[in-house]
Amino acid sequence: MKTFMRNGNMFLVVLLLATTNISQSYSAGENNFHAVPTYECIGLYFKSPDLGRCNLRFRQDGASAWREGYPLVHDPRDNEYRGSIVGLKPDTGYGIKITLDGNDHELTCKTKNDRFPIGKVTYLDDGAGLKPLVITESGTAKGYHLITPAKDSRATIDVRNAHDYTCVIDADYVIVRGVEFKNAAIHGILIKSGRHDNVVEDCRFTFWGRIGGPRTYGNKGNTDSAIYAGRRSGNLTIQRNLIENPRGASNDWDTGHPAGPQAITLINSNGGNVIRYNEIRSTEDHGYNDAIGGGSNFSFEGSPNRDSDIYGNIIANVWDDAIESEGANMNVRIWNNYIEKTFQHIATACTSKGPLYIFRNVFGESRRTHRDPLGGSMIKVGQRDEFGGGRKFVFHNTAIQPRGAFHVFSGHVNPNTVTRNNIFDCPGRLTSSRQVETPCDFDYDLFTGMDRGIARERNGVRGNPAFIKSYALEFYPSSTTTKIKWGKVPIQQGDRTVTLTDPVMTVPNPVIDSGVKLPNFNDDYAGEAPDLGAFELGRPPIRFGRRATNNNRAPWELH
Repeated sequence: MKTFMRNGNMFLVVLLLATTNISQSYSAGENNFHAVPTYECIGLYFKSPDLGRCNLRFRQDGASAWREGYPLVHDPRDNEYRGSIVGLKPDTGYGIKITLDGNDHELTCKTKNDRFPIGKVTYLDDGAGLKPLVITESGTAKGYHLITPAKDSRATIDVRNAHDYTCVIDADYVIVRGVEFKNAAIHGILIKSGRHDNVVEDCRFTFWGRIGGPRTYGNKGNTDSAIYAGRRSGNLTIQRNLIENPRGASNDWDTGHPAGPQAITLINSNGGNVIRYNEIRSTEDHGYNDAIGGGSNFSFEGSPNRDSDIYGNIIANVWDDAIESEGANMNVRIWNNYIEKTFQHIATACTSKGPLYIFRNVFGESRRTHRDPLGGSMIKVGQRDEFGGGRKFVFHNTAIQPRGAFHVFSGHVNPNTVTRNNIFDCPGRLTSSRQVETPCDFDYDLFTGMDRGIARERNGVRGNPAFIKSYALEFYPSSTTTKIKWGKVPIQQGDRTVTLTDPVMTVPNPVIDSGVKLPNFNDDYAGEAPDLGAFELGRPPIRFGRRATNNNRAPWELH
């Protein structure tokens, strides 16, 4: 069926389902023990008072051996243990067992299938349409409604700034695939409040939004987004999209808090979101406020709220937060992202519930303004009133210099944080000196700065990290690095000895085999111990962006 009418309004037949709540995929198990899966992770919840350490094991269906998982964390405010299993296969069953106070508790859970069943296909005609695409016909869990260009064609929705949106999704179980969206006056795609189980994939967004700029000057257009999801929407999959060059521009910090366009915005989501393998970019003159973000920041909801994954994205040209993951952050996982040309790389103020997992990300160039090249922080932290105190795990991340982040964590209060096996190549502080009610645990990280704040790092690593040169976004540690040996040092040159002052010496790279084992997060390490940072020498590279999993091209690239 072809519903695309050139220069005509695009309304799909209304067929709203009776479902109004976000669908949840829970496990089979005890009433006080349940699981919520995504494609590659499972979040776990066990209601109990604090009975000490809660060990975790899991195994794929058909396997005989159990694998060790990372222990669950107890939250005394909710009398609940929480935690995640990561690195799983989609559409696969797992047995899960926790051990608490000498007792075992078991359940089974299946990860979500990322090959969506199709119930109906609406083909869009070849060419450019001047009116918005308005989708009101829902699919079902057994058969999604797919909207896509006809075979061997290219469909572009270009409203030429005459309409607020290029697409409105007011339905559930919808897939928008391979469409190009241009010149929306406000948002590229608006997902209406309360809508769920929608997929936006392989699309291109460009030149959307109002002018942006500092709100104190009366400008409008803050958070005008390529994809904007209203309140209580959830179970959204946003993948393999190219989001580039908004019409407006965010100001930088010279004129106050940045305000302007965003790539993806979720407002008090119901959770269950997966944002992966997107490429978000622009120019510095048309940069973003936040790339991936939303609100409410100081709340028990927020963006992406809970049971959500953000991974494999390439993000650049941002004047505030590249990834703003703030609010509950309950079983939220952020990994394998490449971030550069931003002020704060990942914002977590606040994490009111937790746990939040930040692992194997690469933190590239950071700058404060167009004129001030001093970098911001790898991770922004903070809390307000009752909103804060949730556990944050920070594992195996890599900060790149020169022109990288100046600080590891921002100067705000930073409670309940655990770090391991990171390359914190930052000349500023590791964390704030402000005292916290809930202790932190910083250890086994390489930190090149001088101010550790409240961090102790009893097994911390010192030295200069070095990486193997690569034409790709690969940051494997090289086997050696250099250091200055201070003073007068005898050096053998052939058959004679010369004395040099403060020579540069070649020494082993301190990041190799200097980490500690973290169950489920580095089980496949290749040497005597895990390497520090995002890349493990001797293991396959991390891939980022739209080509991370395959080399397929979208219709707007081919036709």
